[in-house]
Order: sequence, then structure tokens, then C-alpha cells
Amino acid sequence: MPARPIFAFASLILIAGACVLIFLVLLAGAVNSNPVNTIYFLQADTSGISGAPAQSRWTLWNVCSVDANGVDVCPKVSAAYPFDPQNNFGTTKGVPAAFQGTNMFYYLTRFMFAFVLISLFFAVCSLFLGLFALCSRIGSFLSSATCSVALFFQTIVAALMTAAYVLGRNDFIANGQTATLGEYAFAFIWAAMACLFLATVLFCVAGITSKKDKTSSTGRTGGRFSRRKTTKERGSFLDTESQRQVNKEYT
Repeated sequence: MPARPIFAFASLILIAGACVLIFLVLLAGAVNSNPVNTIYFLQADTSGISGAPAQSRWTLWNVCSVDANGVDVCPKVSAAYPFDPQNNFGTTKGVPAAFQGTNMFYYLTRFMFAFVLISLFFAVCSLFLGLFALCSRIGSFLSSATCSVALFFQTIVAALMTAAYVLGRNDFIANGQTATLGEYAFAFIWAAMACLFLATVLFCVAGITSKKDKTSSTGRTGGRFSRRKTTKERGSFLDTESQRQVNKEYT
């Protein structure tokens, strides 16, 4: 059995998994139901901030409060919602000083939202192109190229997310406020990046393996033809020698 369909199918499974993980993170904060209402990037004690809930969780769409069951209670959604406490709550009272007078967190998280959408778009494109990789060497390389673009933007997403929310957690803790990272959101983003990386590699392997299989098959066919040709020529040579000996006898 050719190896290309096996590698291509494995790549499709990985890309599908990456798309699901990105979708779950993207839906967090926009949908108040299981399982996405427990996905967030950062949870912090904001009881000392005027107008803020006791516990706040940041998502891509909003900042949510936490109910008694530990699930998000999110207000209306806003695309590319920034992680910027002083602007999120409209005050600087109780907000750690590290967040004041800087736009770093604002821009890191705003750009992250855009790159999540771009990464998801190219991942879905690669998923559909991957169907052609099951039967075509060109399809394997096209899928690999598209998947590599998705991987590039997903890597940027992971880097921006880690930089913004890890620094934010440290700033809350340094100010005497408890803060924890959202394990699901971080795990899903990094796992999606790993899936896209493996899928890119496997698509390339599928294309290269297909070429080797074709070359090997051609070589075997040529060898059989050469052996048949050599045997035929040897037989013709023996017939010619026998005919010469007969002619000599009559002469």
C-alpha cells in the first residue's frame, strides 16, 4: 500500500484537531455554556478595583465574572477585547501600577485576536486541500504550504498570549493580588500549534514518499524489460550462429 495516503490522513486528523482547539478558545466568552465557559486566559482577584467583580477572567471577547460554581458569567461581547485592566474597568484605583501608563498589554492582545482568525482560516483551507493530498503529490505539497502559513500565525498567537498574560499574572501577584493562568486556553493554543507543525511535516513526507514510490516502481518495470530484451537478443545470437554452421557444412 502506498505510504502517501497514510501520512496525508494522519495530517488531516491533526489539522482537524487544531481547528477544534482554536474554535474552543475562540468561542470562550462569546458562548455561556459548557465546555467553553471554563476557558479563559487569566483569572485575577479584582475585588480591590472599583467597579470590578471579585474575580475576573479575560477572554478574547470580554472580561467575565465568576459565579459560585466557578464558571464564567460574561457580559456582551466585543471583538478583539484587550487585556488592559485600567480601561476594562474604567479606573486606575486598585489597578497594579505596571498596567498604568502603558499600551503594551492592549496591543499584544488586540493583535492576538486578529492572528487567531488568520491562523484558523489557513488551517481550514489546509484541511480541505488535504483531501487532495490523499491522491495527489501536488496536493500534499500545497497542503503543507497552506498549513505552514497557519502554523506561522499560530506561533505568533502563542507568543503574544504567553507574553501578555504571563506578564499580567506576575504584575497582579506583585501587587498582592492572586492571579492564575487559564490552563485550558494555554494548553489548547500550544497544542494547536504542535498539531499544525506535525501536520506540515507529514504533508511534506507524504509528497516525498510519493515520488520515491513512483521512482522505485519505474525502476522495477525497467529491470524486467531489460531482462526480457537481453534474453531475446541472446536467443537471436544463438540462432544466427547455428545457421552459419549449417551453411558451412553444405559448403
